[in-house]
Amino acid sequence: MAPNNRKMPQIKFNIYWLYTVIALTLLGLYFFNDGSTAKEVNWTQFENYVEDGSIDKITVFRDKKVLEASVKDSSIKTVFGKEPDKVGADPKIMVNIPSVDAFADAEKEWRAKYNFNVPVKYDDNGDIMTGILWNIAPFILFALVWFFLMRRVSGGGGGGGNVFSVGKAKAQVFDKDTPGTRVTFKDVAGLSEAKEEIEEIVSFLKNPGKYTELGGKIPKGALLVGPPGTGKTLLAKAVAGEANVPFFSISGSDFVEMFVGVGASRVRDLFRQAKEKSPCIIFIDEIDAVGRARGKNPNMGGNDERENTLNQLLTEMDGFGSNSGVIILAATNRVDILDKALLRAGRFDRQITVDLPELNDRKEIFGVHLRPLKIDDSVDVDFLARQTPGFSGADIANVCNEAALIAARRGKNFVTKQDFMDAVDRIIGGLERKSKIATVKEKKAIAIHEAGHATLSWFLEYANPLIKVTIVPRGKALGAAWYIPEERQIETKEEMLDQMCATLGGRAAEEVFLGHISGGAGNDLERVTKQAIMMVSYLGMSDKLPNISYYDSSSSEYGFTKPYSDETARIIDSEVAAMIKEQYERAKALLIQYKDGHEKLTQKLIEKEVIYKDDLEEIFGPRAYISRTDEIISLSQTLESNNPVTPDMKPTEDPEDKDFSEMTVFETDKIADLPPIDKDHDESKQDSDKEHK
Repeated sequence: MAPNNRKMPQIKFNIYWLYTVIALTLLGLYFFNDGSTAKEVNWTQFENYVEDGSIDKITVFRDKKVLEASVKDSSIKTVFGKEPDKVGADPKIMVNIPSVDAFADAEKEWRAKYNFNVPVKYDDNGDIMTGILWNIAPFILFALVWFFLMRRVSGGGGGGGNVFSVGKAKAQVFDKDTPGTRVTFKDVAGLSEAKEEIEEIVSFLKNPGKYTELGGKIPKGALLVGPPGTGKTLLAKAVAGEANVPFFSISGSDFVEMFVGVGASRVRDLFRQAKEKSPCIIFIDEIDAVGRARGKNPNMGGNDERENTLNQLLTEMDGFGSNSGVIILAATNRVDILDKALLRAGRFDRQITVDLPELNDRKEIFGVHLRPLKIDDSVDVDFLARQTPGFSGADIANVCNEAALIAARRGKNFVTKQDFMDAVDRIIGGLERKSKIATVKEKKAIAIHEAGHATLSWFLEYANPLIKVTIVPRGKALGAAWYIPEERQIETKEEMLDQMCATLGGRAAEEVFLGHISGGAGNDLERVTKQAIMMVSYLGMSDKLPNISYYDSSSSEYGFTKPYSDETARIIDSEVAAMIKEQYERAKALLIQYKDGHEKLTQKLIEKEVIYKDDLEEIFGPRAYISRTDEIISLSQTLESNNPVTPDMKPTEDPEDKDFSEMTVFETDKIADLPPIDKDHDESKQDSDKEHK
């Protein structure tokens, strides 16, 4: 058996535990002391006790002129009036004596008269300190507790919970020797342009002379902007791993506190620490928590404390003070709500866009996350990259992890291509619910609906290419159609109308082939309505309202008022309704034209429950239109075959290759989120439709 070399975790000593133990010990000794009980009596009573034989032994304190006498067990109840078990051990009585000589004379008399043979001890010093200690013990304890609290309040203890240290910055400091900062630029796949700018900042800190020789100045700040999960924080970690300078990491929410002035104090303390360790980098994650535009807080009236914090941040970044050698990095996915003063030159000089990964970037990201997995030869990285358009880096990591879990659940030794496909389906559509019971009539209705989508997507030129269609319930959907969205640079009106027509194919198929409609098209209608509103109101694609956009990208100009009149609103409503109606009639006409193929497709879908692109080719023949992605990949492969790259050659940059590497999704996510999958027959939609009826 191999020896276990793992080190046991060391327990860190904290001085405040010692303070706590001392305080508890003093409290226990004072309140739960089990020592002797003392009772003060006069001289006459004491003589009576001597006569009764109740005294056991006597100690005379010369200095205090006091004697202390122990009481016999048999006389405790008589002297103290309590049972022996309630007066403590060794109960005593205290007596003031006129003088030591007077007591000596009385002792002689008692010995002759009462046969008094109790031992007497004379003490010159007495137990003065013990009495004093017990008398002042509460005050000592109170002083210790007060001292302990004051050290915590003043920050002397160095703890994070000090009352006055709430104004201290909570930033974590990393440097080249700090463990856990091993992320480097090699671990960041894709994001070539963003990495180039970030690497330039790190290079400036390492070798500033290279840039200042020409009169250049170090950029004061860089803002990483992009959707969630695209790798903004990962880039910052890579900076911490690459730079040989201190790296302060803090979240925007760490500046926010319930106490007035705390946020501004933490900003000042953060920059004070940074100046002391200059040159260095400050990274503020989710800066929108503190950098929201002033006067536009959603809490009706604004949050003065948050605005004070932002004002202090603006002052520190570009005020009268000098922050030489301090670079600020920040990350946010809500750049539209940030204050304009924060984004001006001199504060955040650069805005580095970290967008959703493109096709080539997704290949690199899959390459990173596939390294620790045991995969077989069926896994094709190019295929996986094509099947995940619109996925962020975090989504791709989730796909790889989910595929490994699925393979392990099935008892496989390797992760296969099918596991990855199931993982993608699981993430997009939800968990399969094969146990969901449907009648023959319901199953046929779902198949007709999904076949309508598939048929129109096959014959419309600009519809997204179909991957597969299923009538197996998944998540809340009773059926779904999978597409590969075309990652176009721009989208024309004709392309949008084709996509709208294909989306309406399910509802149109129900009306044409069933003679009635159902609530299963709720998700389709929602998407189509959003897209029509976007085209009419935001993109100026209406005949009655051409070249007019009522969209405010800053979300700050109009407030609670509409940027158009009531008459314009009626025109928008009529144009949206007309556009949807036109595409709906077009969808019905195409379905009637390809009625036979739709019927065959419906029957095959009922039999197999899941059909793929090959099944559509078998029924309708090859698709007349080639997708943009296939066209670009084919062109790229042709260029590679005509211009092979040898080991001693560097690949040349070709305009077509550049176009291929810069494919982006058309920017409609600000207005309407149009997912790459039709989730039809949503049960919640059906319920809401029934309630509406």
